[in-house]
Amino acid sequence: MLINLTDIFTEEGKSVAMEVPLELTGVDFQGEHFMILEKTPVRLALSNRGAGRAQVEADAEVAVGMKCDRCLKDVTERFELHVDAEVVSPERANEEEAEEQSSFMKGYQLDVDSLISNEIFTCWPLKVLCREDCKGLCRVCGKDLNEGECGCDTFVPDPRMAAIMDIFRENKEV
Repeated sequence: MLINLTDIFTEEGKSVAMEVPLELTGVDFQGEHFMILEKTPVRLALSNRGAGRAQVEADAEVAVGMKCDRCLKDVTERFELHVDAEVVSPERANEEEAEEQSSFMKGYQLDVDSLISNEIFTCWPLKVLCREDCKGLCRVCGKDLNEGECGCDTFVPDPRMAAIMDIFRENKEV
């Protein structure tokens, strides 16, 4: 959703509070698409800071569908988002400010969906787990080890002993 900030930039002391729907249905991150399963409307507080500047505060909650990094089960990751940013009108913004806000400002228009998706990315977890003690998948057969052992031989030999293991495997004489 686009919000026109022309009035906020031009009227000294103007403040507006509003609630707008979040139209975002999914986010693309690291080459994958993740669906937004639940979302609340975005609560916005916009206020003039003088000299073509405005303060933008936004709050929202979203739930994103992801996969566990170990066992690939579906996981719902919840984000409580808070954005507090100062934006500058296009004619007053220097090159650095224009670049910084280019992802969520289009001229005088605030792109709420882009603002929220940027905040989701900053809160993205480094590792997504279905539970803290997730055992993952068997490296041999692919069975989910959270549901029980599979009985596969998971012995990983020390690579420094590979030459000695070859001798025993092939019954070579020393």
